[in-house]
Amino acid sequence: MSRRTINAVFLLGIVSVISILLIQFVWIRNTQSLFAKNVEIQETKQAIQIKEDSLNMVHFTEQTHIALRNVLQQLTTMTKDSSDLYGAVNRIRSNYFYVDINEELNPYHLETLLKRELYDQNVHQNFQYGIYDCYTDSIVFGNLIRYDEEHHYEIDSSKQITFPDMNWKKDGHYFTVYFPKVTDKFDMAVVPEIGTSSPYLYLFFIVILILIFFGYTVFVILKQKRLSEVKTDFINNMTHELKTPISSIGLSSEMIMRPETLQDSEKIQRYASLIYKENKRLENQVERVLRIAKLDKSEIELSMEPFDIAEYFSELKDNFEFNQEGRPVTIITDVQLENPIISVDPVHMSNVFYNLVDNAIKYCKNPPEIKITVRCDKNQLVATVEDNGIGIKRENLKMIFDKFYRVPTGNVHDVKGFGLGLYYVKTIIEKHKGSISAKSTLGVGTTFTVKVPIQ
Repeated sequence: MSRRTINAVFLLGIVSVISILLIQFVWIRNTQSLFAKNVEIQETKQAIQIKEDSLNMVHFTEQTHIALRNVLQQLTTMTKDSSDLYGAVNRIRSNYFYVDINEELNPYHLETLLKRELYDQNVHQNFQYGIYDCYTDSIVFGNLIRYDEEHHYEIDSSKQITFPDMNWKKDGHYFTVYFPKVTDKFDMAVVPEIGTSSPYLYLFFIVILILIFFGYTVFVILKQKRLSEVKTDFINNMTHELKTPISSIGLSSEMIMRPETLQDSEKIQRYASLIYKENKRLENQVERVLRIAKLDKSEIELSMEPFDIAEYFSELKDNFEFNQEGRPVTIITDVQLENPIISVDPVHMSNVFYNLVDNAIKYCKNPPEIKITVRCDKNQLVATVEDNGIGIKRENLKMIFDKFYRVPTGNVHDVKGFGLGLYYVKTIIEKHKGSISAKSTLGVGTTFTVKVPIQ
C-alpha cells in the first residue's frame, strides 16, 4: 500500500468522522429545540387547564357548601338564626365534606334533601353519604347515588366504592358527603421535566467510540504497512544473500568442467574448496531462517544447564579479536560476579551474546571497541554490551527487536543480514524470563542491557 493511498484513507476517514459528528450534533440540537417547544406548549396548555380546573373546583366547593347549608337548614327543626349554622359545614378534602347537626337523621330523608339541593345548585356529581348517630354510636353509609342526564339522581347498588377513612367523632350527630369522581387537578398537576441525561452525553460517548475505532484502524493500517515494508526488505536481503553463494558455486562448477582445469589438480581443489565454503554459507543462511520459524511455532525448548559466564566471555573475546582479517578489534570484559556459574541454556545464551558482539563489530566504521560488563543485581544477571558504532536513531530504536526489521540505510547495503538476529536475541532472553533493552546515540554508539534471573 503506497503512502498516497494511506493518506487518502486517513483523509476520507477524518472527513467521515467529522461528517458523522456534525450530523449527530445537528440532530441533537434539532431534537432538543423540538422537545423544548413541545414542553413549552404542554406547559401552556397545562397552565390553562389548571386555571380552568381551579376555577371549576372553586365553583364546585361554593355550590356544594350552599347545597349542604340548605340541607342543614331544612333538617333543623328548632327555629334559629341562619348565622348559628355558620361553621357547621366543613370541607375535609376537595371531594369530602361533613356537616354537624344536633338532631337525629333519617337516612331516606337526608338522601332526598341532598339530591334536591345538589341538583338545584348544579352540582351534578355522583355522591355517597354517611351518618353518625351518637345515641347508638353507629355509622350508616348510604348507597352510591349516581347522577344521570336522563334520570337525574338514582341509586346504583351495582358498584361498590371505598369510603374515605375518617376519624369519626364520638359526640353529637353529623353526616358526611363524598364525591368519588371529583379530584382536585390543580393539586395533582405534574409539570413534565426534561430528562436528567443530556443528549450531549450520548454524543460524547459516540465521539469516544468513533475515535477509538478510527485510531485502532489507523494503527492496524500503519502496522500492516510497516510489516509489508519489512517483509519486502527481508525478501530483498534474502535474495541478495542467497544469490552470492549460488553464483559462486555455479561459477566454480563451470570452471571445474573446463578441459584445461581438469588437467590441473591444484585448481580443481581450489574450486572444490570454494564450492564447499559457499555451500556451507548457504546452509547457514537457510538454518537461520528455519531457526526463526521454529521460534514462531514455539518449538524451541530450553535445556537448562550450569554455564560459566566468565569463561564464555573470555573465549568470546579471543574468538573475535583473533579472527578479524586486517581489522583490529578491542574487547574489554568486566565480570563482577562472586559465582560466575549460572543456570541457562548454554547454546542459546552463547548465540545471544555472540549476535550482540557481532552486530557491534559489523555496525562500526572505526576500529571496534566493545566493553562487556557483567554484574549481579537483586538475583538478576545484568550484562551490558557497549560499542562505539554508528548508533541508531531514536525513531528506529524501538523497532530493532522486530522480526525482519533492519535500520534503513538507503541504497547502501554494506552490512549483510536478514533482520533476524535481534529478534532471536529478544525471544531467547524472554524464554529465560528475562528482558533486553537498548539505548543509543547516533554517531557515538549503542548499549544493550540483558537481564536474566539467576537460578
